[in-house]
Parts: sequence; structure tokens; C-alpha cells
Amino acid sequence: MKARLQEYYEKEVVTYLIKEMNYKNPMQVPRLVKIVLNIGVGEATQNIKVLDAAMEELALIAGQRPIIKRAKKSIAAFKLKAGMPIGCKVTLRRQRMYDFLDKLIHFALPRIRDFKGIPDRSFDGRGNYTIGIREHIIFPEINYDKIDKIKGMNITFVTTAKTDNEGKALLEKLGLPFRS
Repeated sequence: MKARLQEYYEKEVVTYLIKEMNYKNPMQVPRLVKIVLNIGVGEATQNIKVLDAAMEELALIAGQRPIIKRAKKSIAAFKLKAGMPIGCKVTLRRQRMYDFLDKLIHFALPRIRDFKGIPDRSFDGRGNYTIGIREHIIFPEINYDKIDKIKGMNITFVTTAKTDNEGKALLEKLGLPFRS
């Protein structure tokens, strides 16, 4: 069974972008490839339980088990050695990706205090977009009473768009509320 947002993409977004961007072929239309969720936990160098809690919470949010990210270099100022765990990430594709995007747009983002839209300046030049969220408690799966510390997270939308304008048009049509 297809996700509601995936059907919307196939029926509405593709035809809109063909007209708007003057594509000659539906295969030229940019599409969402994956969504990557990342939580960096710098305190994991002193207390590994913080990383375990972050992994549990990210698994609840994403619906799949995260992997541990380790430090690539040693940095003495941060008391960090190469190979130490410093965060966790999840890569969502296909059905889970569209389900997460639907949840983000309709449930999580409206729960942000004084929300006026997400900034449109976080594109990377190739049509991919990254947003930083300060409080992971905006997701409905997180039980506020069981949280020991509020963590931030990065959400990266990877698209097949060639330019930032194409990527923004795709994400905007999918429902991401950019500031005007």
C-alpha cells in the first residue's frame, strides 16, 4: 500500500512540475530519494547512556533502528578520540520516507513554538535540503515525561534535483512550509 504523500507526488506534483519547469519527460521531474535523520550527542564521550537514550528516541521517531556514528579524528580540546561514538543516524527510503515526511509536515512542525515556516537558505547547491530542529520533543512518539535531556536533530532531504530552485519547488509542492 502506497503512502498518501507518495500518491500525491505521483498524481499532482509530477504534472505540476512538468508544466512549471518545462520538463519534456516525466523522468526529468526531481524526486525525493531519501531522508536522513541525525542526532549528534557530544556528551556521549563522558556518558554512553546519553547515546543509548538518543538511539531509542530516534528509533521511535523514525520507525527503524539507527546506526551509531563514530568520530573520525581525535580532537584533544573536546576529549575526543578517533572511533568514539558521538551520534546516531537513520536513513529512510520509500514507504517509511513518505510516512515520516507526512508526520513531519502535519504533526511535528506545527508543534514548534512561534512557527513561521522553515528557512529556504539551507540548500546545498545540488537540490538537497537540511533543516535543524532544536527540540526532538515535537514528534508525537516522544513521551515528554521520560526525557532526561532535550536533543536537537538534523533532517536532510536528498533529491534528484539538479538545482536549488528545482529542489525547493519539489519540497514546496510536497508540503514543506517555507517562509515567504
